Amino acid sequence: MSSAQPVIKSKQTVKEVNGISTQVVCTEFSNYIFVVLTQYGKMGTLISVTPDSRSNDISTPSFSTKVLLGKDEPLTHVCAKNLATFVSQEAGNRPVLLGLALKDSSIDSIKQMKEIVKICQVW
Repeated sequence: MSSAQPVIKSKQTVKEVNGISTQVVCTEFSNYIFVVLTQYGKMGTLISVTPDSRSNDISTPSFSTKVLLGKDEPLTHVCAKNLATFVSQEAGNRPVLLGLALKDSSIDSIKQMKEIVKICQVW
């Protein structure tokens, strides 16, 4: 008798964000959530977003960001926290691996991208 292997849940979509075609792929692994947001058709900068276990206030957890591959710029960390914090919180405070390749990282675009990520929710 063979046992069924766990299936990796993944969902993707393509939407326009301020006139730019934006692809979103969300994949759930047992230990983290993997989200790719691209306007270039490639993975781009890879950022790890993890809940900070040192945070004493459960109602407002803090998150740490670390660029694993790509440009390590302040705006990258700001975008990553804005896009991945709610993902982690809704997925039981699991870490998020985020791939970003954005032409437009304005506040309005980031807000629209968060809504697209919610559509692709797999957790």
